[in-house]
Amino acid sequence: MQRGSTASSDTEATRSDCTFCQRNGIANYILKETPTFRIVTDHAPLLEGHLLIMPREHYTCYGDVPPQLDEELFALKREVQQFLARFYAPVIFWEHGIFRQTVFHAHLHCFPFGNIKYNLAENLHEFIVTSQDDIRSWHAAHGHYFYLEDSHNAVLFAPDMDRYLRIIQEVLWAGTVSRNGHKTWRSPQQRQEEGKLLIKATAARWRAFQEQGVHDAH
Repeated sequence: MQRGSTASSDTEATRSDCTFCQRNGIANYILKETPTFRIVTDHAPLLEGHLLIMPREHYTCYGDVPPQLDEELFALKREVQQFLARFYAPVIFWEHGIFRQTVFHAHLHCFPFGNIKYNLAENLHEFIVTSQDDIRSWHAAHGHYFYLEDSHNAVLFAPDMDRYLRIIQEVLWAGTVSRNGHKTWRSPQQRQEEGKLLIKATAARWRAFQEQGVHDAH
């Protein structure tokens, strides 16, 4: 979650130089595949239950993903919400929208952060998102963005570094500390090593979730 990128659009089916396009490279992390999406565990999770939703084809961000995929995306988001609420805590969705992205393939982070939320009164966001079309329109006009969705609102932010760092500190870091017990930010290398057991536990709970039935009561 640390490098910048360009805002170019790239919607070719798959790319040989993209980690998320190459199934073999992420096969150990895949929890579910649909005709157009995958749900995977993050390979360097911030905490147990950290998931990603990504399209199988190559799009640079969700601002690039076409509207005909929206229905399936929403269904998967609801499934992840149910899973995390049942086994962990309510979800926060986060997307870099190319800004500060490290893998330039659309992916939506799903964090079980519970009651952590963004305070609208801080007025750091550009607007409240009411549909995926809002994200597509911003991306077409401006390119970069980042996106946050908690239990109250979905909001889009302009690619401003000061605002980005505040959201990282006040929402993502606060949520991480509240759930994983670490008091310092872990490097990707540390998270990857420490995350092996977290990934295994998340996958086991996902299997239990599927066996219980997605829509069953807890």
